[in-house]
Order: sequence, then C-alpha cells, then structure tokens
Amino acid sequence: MMMICRSKVTPFETYQAYLGMKSHFTNPKYDFFRYGGKSRATMASFNKRKDKYWFEKTSRKYSDQEVIDFLLSNFINANNPQNLWIGEIINSGERTYADWKMRQQSLTYMFTEQSEKLLLENDLEKVFSCSKGHPLVLKKYLGGEVSLETLSILEKVFSFQSKFDKKLKDPVWETVSMKLKKYLPFLNINVFQFKKILRDIVNE
Repeated sequence: MMMICRSKVTPFETYQAYLGMKSHFTNPKYDFFRYGGKSRATMASFNKRKDKYWFEKTSRKYSDQEVIDFLLSNFINANNPQNLWIGEIINSGERTYADWKMRQQSLTYMFTEQSEKLLLENDLEKVFSCSKGHPLVLKKYLGGEVSLETLSILEKVFSFQSKFDKKLKDPVWETVSMKLKKYLPFLNINVFQFKKILRDIVNE
C-alpha cells in the first residue's frame, strides 16, 4: 500500500491562512491567490490570541490544502463574511466543512437537479431579468434552492454578474456579488461539461 504524504502546516501558518481568507472575502482589493494567503500578522500577535489553541488543533488535524478548504467553506457559508466571527468557525466549522465537501463530490448532480427546477419552469430571460428587482436566479439562491456553486457555474456560463451589478443597487445583491466574485477563482470546473448539461435541459 502506497503512503501518501500530506504537507502539514504550523499553527501560525493556519492563523495566516485564516486572516488571508478573511481579507479575501471582505476586502475587494485583497486577492488570496495573488498574495499567497499571507498577511501582516506577526508571531507576537498570534501568541496573544486567546483562541490560539484552535489554530494549533486545526494545524494538527488538516493538511495545508485541507486548511484552505476548511476556511473557504466557512467563509462562503456565512450570510455576510464580513461578520463571520472565529467563534462560529470553532463551534460549527466541522459541519460546514463536511457539507461543503459533499457539495463538491456531487457537484454535477446538484447542478443538474437545481438547473432543471430553475429552467424547466422558466425561460432564460425570466431567470436573469432584473426588470422587477431581484432576478429569479438570485431569489432562488437567497431562498436556498440554488447553491452558491450552481450560481457560480451559471455565472461562468452566462456572465450575468456585471449586468446585475449595474442594475441592482442594493446591499443584498452587493453582498452576494462580492461573495460570488471571491469564490469563483476557487472553483476549478469544466465549463463545457456544464454548458452541455444546460443545453440538454433547455432542449428537453
């Protein structure tokens, strides 16, 4: 049986990744990939934190990529990442991470199911129309019928975000738009595969 080595991280590196992910989802100018998830944090500031034990525990439990995925899952799960408190991650982060992993594993199935419900009952124009305020696709996302992953894939296919940004001037969409923009770089998907799924649905 082949042994697979997982790259481990230190508690301080886990803390830096947390700060980097927080900046990514709350600061329009910060890019997690451009800055490598780094921040200006110092070891002195880390050692003063009362929740230091949690970063120590997390660094022992997960590999470097798993730490990033864990933090990512929690920031996108927050209604408003700006208000996400470390205590929430400590209390419910494991469940949130498990749910996120399940969505990644069933991404094609989930996207197909959610898109069928959305597009078999409504034409494309209605789904993305802003003429009466929030478009249907946004309402379905806010209502929990469309996941952030499905919304992100639809954005990759239809590029609706810039149009919504121009037409929707309200804090609800602004929060969703920021989260969508920040999540998209983490999604490594085959767009052509999902375009085919959509074509099959529309042509049914």
